[in-house]
Amino acid sequence: MGGIDIASSSSSSLWFAPNPSKRWGEMFFILYTPFWLTLCLGIIVPYKLYESFTELEYLLLGLVSAVPSFLIPLLLVGKVDRSMCWKDRYWLKASLWIVIFSYVGNYFWTHYFFTVLGASYTFPSWKMNNVPHTTFLLTHVCFLFYHVASNITLRRLRHSIADLPETIQWVTEAAWILALAYFIAYLETLAIANFPYYEFVDRTSMYTVGSLFYAIYFIVSFPMFLRIDEKPSDLWDLPRVAIDALGAAMLVTIILDLWRIFLGPIVPIPDTKQCFEPGLPWFPGHTKEA
Repeated sequence: MGGIDIASSSSSSLWFAPNPSKRWGEMFFILYTPFWLTLCLGIIVPYKLYESFTELEYLLLGLVSAVPSFLIPLLLVGKVDRSMCWKDRYWLKASLWIVIFSYVGNYFWTHYFFTVLGASYTFPSWKMNNVPHTTFLLTHVCFLFYHVASNITLRRLRHSIADLPETIQWVTEAAWILALAYFIAYLETLAIANFPYYEFVDRTSMYTVGSLFYAIYFIVSFPMFLRIDEKPSDLWDLPRVAIDALGAAMLVTIILDLWRIFLGPIVPIPDTKQCFEPGLPWFPGHTKEA
């Protein structure tokens, strides 16, 4: 991959970015996805290898899935990135944005899954804030794929509707973001249905209403993530990337907590996990061991 410019054949594509570094990064993340996806959903889950996993094996699974997404572009530098300083390469900016956004999602928002959606992890794992370390790592590669897929489709949509009135463009794009966000949230929930150690009080409710709750992440993040280096005349630096990711994370947090307060849980939740108490769901007293 270092010796071949995987982005050169798509330089005039309506799907990929005009910025060569961004185009290379998007194509790399797309091509990397089958590796971890096959490992998790093509080997470990179907053959139930997880039945013999301890905390160490689950952690190693997360590391094997996520770490190469950093090491490969770092060691096998694409042709378009070789003349650039490392901190200006798109793959690094995209990775930083997703690292921050997915970290906040796991550390904080997982507790909304506990208190609003009735979810729980029951596999052996080392945890941080009662969330398995493995999920931090797997979420990173999942979110990279989701957001690059969103970039590609949103870019193609914008080309298709460029001649329409501005209001129609805005409504069409918003509708697509909502539909894609819900589809991805639903598909992820369905994809892990055969893994028995991520449980829900009511799986049907999780598929329908819970997927809408989860889609809130992407309704906010998809259009914000697309903006990174999208205009060749407006290239971002790493501090701007970090601030933008934190801003997106804060907006998602506000929306999720408004749901928690005004709509409440989608299924009956035990009293120890009720989410109408003052404060936030990850504060002491809101969440017990899940």
